[in-house]
Amino acid sequence: MFVFGGLSCLLDGVLSGLSAVTEQRHTQSLNGKWSLSNSNGSVSLPAEVPGSVHSALQQQGYIQDPYFRFNDASYRWIAFENWTYTTTFTVSAHLRGQQKVLLVFDGVDTVASVSLRGVLVGKTDNMFRRYDFSVRELLKDEDNVLEVTLLSPVFYASEQRKAHSAYSVPPECPPEVQKGECHVNFIRKEQSSFSWDWGPSFPTVGLWKEVRLEAFDVLHLIQASSVSLYNDSLSRWRVQVDLVVDAVQTTNCQITLSIPELDSEQSFQTQFFPGRSKNTFVLQINTGFQVKLWWPNGHGDQPFYHMTVKGFEDGLSILTTESKVYFRTVELVQEPIVGSPGLSFYFRINGKPVFLKGSNWIPAHAFQDQVTPAVLKNLLQSAVDANMNALRVWGGGVYEQDLFYSLCDELGIMVWQDFMFACAMYPAEDEYIQTVREEVIQQVQRLKSHPSVIIWSGNNENEAALATNWFHIPASQRPIYIKDYVMLYVNNIRKIVQEEDQSRPFLVSSPTNGAESEQEGWVAANPYDPHYGDTHFYSYGSDCWDWRTFPRTRFASEYGFQSWPSFSTLQPVSIQEDWSYDSNFTCHRQHHQAGNPQMLMQAAIHFHLPNSTDPLKRFTDTLYITQVAQAQCVKTQTEFYRRSRSEIIDGKGHTMGALYWQLNDIWQAPSWSSIEFGGKWKMLHYFARNFFAPVLPVGFEDNDTLFIYAVSDLNQDLKLRTVVTVYTWTDLDPVCTRKSDLVLVPAGSALAVFKQPVSTILDGCGHCTRLICLLTFHLEDASSVQQGPTNHHFLCSPKEAQGLLRPNITAKVQEDKTSFSITLHSDSVAPFVWLDVGNIPGKFSFNGFLMVSRNVTVTFNPWRTTSVTELTKSLTITSLMDVY
Repeated sequence: MFVFGGLSCLLDGVLSGLSAVTEQRHTQSLNGKWSLSNSNGSVSLPAEVPGSVHSALQQQGYIQDPYFRFNDASYRWIAFENWTYTTTFTVSAHLRGQQKVLLVFDGVDTVASVSLRGVLVGKTDNMFRRYDFSVRELLKDEDNVLEVTLLSPVFYASEQRKAHSAYSVPPECPPEVQKGECHVNFIRKEQSSFSWDWGPSFPTVGLWKEVRLEAFDVLHLIQASSVSLYNDSLSRWRVQVDLVVDAVQTTNCQITLSIPELDSEQSFQTQFFPGRSKNTFVLQINTGFQVKLWWPNGHGDQPFYHMTVKGFEDGLSILTTESKVYFRTVELVQEPIVGSPGLSFYFRINGKPVFLKGSNWIPAHAFQDQVTPAVLKNLLQSAVDANMNALRVWGGGVYEQDLFYSLCDELGIMVWQDFMFACAMYPAEDEYIQTVREEVIQQVQRLKSHPSVIIWSGNNENEAALATNWFHIPASQRPIYIKDYVMLYVNNIRKIVQEEDQSRPFLVSSPTNGAESEQEGWVAANPYDPHYGDTHFYSYGSDCWDWRTFPRTRFASEYGFQSWPSFSTLQPVSIQEDWSYDSNFTCHRQHHQAGNPQMLMQAAIHFHLPNSTDPLKRFTDTLYITQVAQAQCVKTQTEFYRRSRSEIIDGKGHTMGALYWQLNDIWQAPSWSSIEFGGKWKMLHYFARNFFAPVLPVGFEDNDTLFIYAVSDLNQDLKLRTVVTVYTWTDLDPVCTRKSDLVLVPAGSALAVFKQPVSTILDGCGHCTRLICLLTFHLEDASSVQQGPTNHHFLCSPKEAQGLLRPNITAKVQEDKTSFSITLHSDSVAPFVWLDVGNIPGKFSFNGFLMVSRNVTVTFNPWRTTSVTELTKSLTITSLMDVY
């Protein structure tokens, strides 16, 4: 620290958007090895911070892998204990000599008492908050004993529920099938940690983020953030910079903001008063420069500029910080649509309507300390590789770590950010509201610098829970819960967000009717109304190949079907007796009521179910058929939403978003995910690469007529024709081909480009009937160059197909410079060809495909070193007829 004329000014510890480089920092990390013990001292061990109790117990050999077999049930005791983390540290006289020293916890999970040298310095009750405590007077040179005693989250939640005696706040407990703990809505921690329908019950305990000392004489920067704002009337950009500071005394500083690449610089004289305050500065961007805009994946690049923030005192520099600044605008458009009741619901990025293509994000691990940078990079890159441009960070998990949002910025992934409230009512007492207020302020300040975040949403499904009375609340008591709902999400969360961030929209809930819900007092009579807002839709009993079963909604933010992961993913956490579809293990892992039979019921609509007499083969074949069914179901639904973007039918349509549930898995179990725990792509994810393609042909039947739409996300118009190829199930040589005329497909639209009765298509194609033949189709331009992927349309269920043979598919593996090629040869048509290389991590260029040619070459990109020999030995090839 530099002191000039007895007056000093230090800004330090910048997070999320501004990374500080200061003349001198006074920060001491307390991360590393601590000791950990339970309340009666029967368990005592070393523990890493950041970390969790479960991770420490596993690392020291006290417990096995918590994900192994039934260990989620066996290790329930861990969450019922109180735990104490202890460390002893030394402090330099120089650090202790500062005017103020803060003990900072970036994340405590969750309810804790913090003591230093035997003196209670503070308490925590919110996993999502940063806490700091003033400790200067307690510190000595040596033997500073720091203890953090954490209460059992399960018992704490139960006690909070008991204390709330005036009326119940449902749900009391999760459904029995989830094997979880009760009253999670009474504790501000990851809601899914008490169990969910796709995840285990591991109510975590620990110091899950960094711990440190921060010392300063006069001024300390707690948080810095920046957002770019565009003035339409002036056609001018500005950058708003917020500095949240803690000042010991009144301090005069000159703050200078500059973006040299845009020849933009401004200085401000400011005064920081004692205590904490937020200070806002606005840099006007030089109008002589054309600002490069940040675009979502598939719509442009993600450029940024370097901004410097400098602090001066008496003309001398005492602060230099640098950050990335991105420029983009986002609007949520809700306006009347010609020919339709209701309102539109779509996002305009930089003035351009953008169809959101993507999925929903859940926590990547039950123990957040085990979510590594490599895990995040793999999952987010996999999203981009599947042509996604958006992810919804779901409200029952955690606000993700900084790296997650930085990667989304770099990759062009738009983030729909929920606040962490899901599928429940919540208390509205002053104490609870106050901790939530601080949580929201901190998270908005932390995340608003990221251009990837395009919307805030107050909760997951709580408006729908109230409106459709999930919890059987008597009509006489309903006003109580609506009052609490409005108090929490509207009067507090919404108000805070609008004060802290004017750069992006806010929704109170998802699903919601948006502006219409607001008109109805924030809880609409039917939040699933397809004429408004976003919808969540699940239906497991109806035929998912029939597009008529899906709502023609403005925006689909949740929908999906379950499948099981691959055998190679299940094998490390199971034993041989578990490897059957009706074993205790498979029943235990299924946390969705009747989920396992639902998957088979859905598959049986169009497929024969596996019937091998070999128990292991029957199990692995069943895993395969659940993935086939899931992929085909989500494909059908997503293609329906994509082709509905440009039309209104019966007052419904203009669909502008498809976010299926869900992208990733939290453990090795059946779920709605397209990526298995560990990063392996399911068949659905390979399908997503096609059904989210920038240019896509979508085929469907209506009244025995085949329609093919051309869907385009491109910025330019295209002239396209449709090419339909007819095959028999018995022959790899096409029977005949049908071509349409060229049709102009406008940029950013979906348009019917082909319409013919099925009988007309088949007429003259040999002896083709619905049971004998199938169709593939693609789009091509005037030069006969294919645009987008080839799609398929089955004229009957595969189980009814006549002539479908078991193919003889052979493979040859060869090594290329950075990948491996696998050349397949088949002697007959093979639907849903699936390549699997066991536990060798990596991804194929395509998979789960319809093979209608004798030779196909697939590329495999490994994520670790492998060889032709290992791949050849590990490779298995499965197609539909191989499981019968």
